[in-house]
Amino acid sequence: MREEGCGEEEIFAFLSSKRRDDASQEYIMSSMCALPHPVAVRAHSLFMESNLGDPGLYGGTASIEQLLIRRLGSLFHLPGACGYATSGGTESNIQALRIARTLKGTEGANVVLPESAHFSFSKACEMLSLEVRTVPLDGEYRMDTGKILEHIDSKTCAIVAIAGTTEYGMVDPIPEIAGIAEDLGIFFHVDAAFGGLVVPFLERPIPFDFEIPGVSSVAVDPHKMGMSTIPAGCLLMREREMLCTLSVDTPYLSVKQEFTLTGTRPGAPVAAAFAVLEYLGRSGMRAIVKGCMNNTARLIEGMETIGFCRAATPDVNVATFETKETPRQWLVSFTRKGHLRIVCMPHVHRDRIEKYLQDMADLHVGKAG
Repeated sequence: MREEGCGEEEIFAFLSSKRRDDASQEYIMSSMCALPHPVAVRAHSLFMESNLGDPGLYGGTASIEQLLIRRLGSLFHLPGACGYATSGGTESNIQALRIARTLKGTEGANVVLPESAHFSFSKACEMLSLEVRTVPLDGEYRMDTGKILEHIDSKTCAIVAIAGTTEYGMVDPIPEIAGIAEDLGIFFHVDAAFGGLVVPFLERPIPFDFEIPGVSSVAVDPHKMGMSTIPAGCLLMREREMLCTLSVDTPYLSVKQEFTLTGTRPGAPVAAAFAVLEYLGRSGMRAIVKGCMNNTARLIEGMETIGFCRAATPDVNVATFETKETPRQWLVSFTRKGHLRIVCMPHVHRDRIEKYLQDMADLHVGKAG
């Protein structure tokens, strides 16, 4: 740290130079985080100092958090859902498994999850000393329900399914999995970090949420398809008593108990998430999701016309292809099986899809020549 401070212009000249070293959003096609909506940015700036870690001091911000949970609960067919705003899917998934382990109360407990589960579950299980039991996927990259029972035993504390898998954009057969969990009395968590703000707005929504009796908890990230500022996640629970199993005493704060994972929690992205959902409403979100799905369909059609077959037909706006080719300037990613992967986020407009397709066609012709 400097002994004497430097001028504001010097600081911001340095910061600007570093910002230019970040990848250009114009060519990023692999990220599941959205560019924040202007309404989110404006709301975020109003709550920069708000700390939900001590909610009694920030009652207005805390009330917005509960409004956000109520809005999402209503969207997920449970207006009375309880929960809180997290830093994202990783924290939400950790907390869900903490609850499941606590409720089970068994040493050496295990978690049954699909091969497609996000890597946050590996972190969670390592932290919580939970055994991971991985269920293979079927031919369409969804959890193979016929293989679930052979992974369950008396020490299974949770089953996990995904609504909008990170790699292939698939929704697991959640009603069937929920039925297994309910029959066996096992906690069932749905990781809808990405798909939670896509699936409800599809022309034909896929059942995944609290409408299904066996679902215990749902994770969703407004900083993804909700176009909030980062970080903005939410964990929703069917029963408040489950969440309260995590409560710890906080004697020197304005509240005397908390069940959250982190202490300090920024209120700004919570306000941003709420503002976007209020501003757009269900009709606005339907329009955005429709645009993303249309762009995904156009990308798949264009790639197959060039000669690159799809790896899967996705449920949400993630497209994968049987190729490892991509023009150098485009920032894409690849699945564990080596398939090219592109996410058609709200800011990935049709002109960008067409530019990518043209560059892929040029690359393909060049290699063929």
